[in-house]
Amino acid sequence: MSKRTKSFVYNLLSFAAFFLPLQVVLTYTGIKGIWILVVAFVIATILAPKFQAIRTKDGEKLFMKIIFVKGVKEIE
Repeated sequence: MSKRTKSFVYNLLSFAAFFLPLQVVLTYTGIKGIWILVVAFVIATILAPKFQAIRTKDGEKLFMKIIFVKGVKEIE
């Protein structure tokens, strides 16, 4: 599997890991209708780590940026 495919899968899984539980939690608040999805989407987009594959002179590498950690970390 290429690094670009891995970054896409990691982005999808990390977003889903935040979005789905947030959606369940928000159903117990006063928010109604489509606003549950909108609020869960915005919060999950902010909190989920971002993965990106970048070509360097050493080959393609996978990097991650998360809001809780300063800077960018190399994954592979």
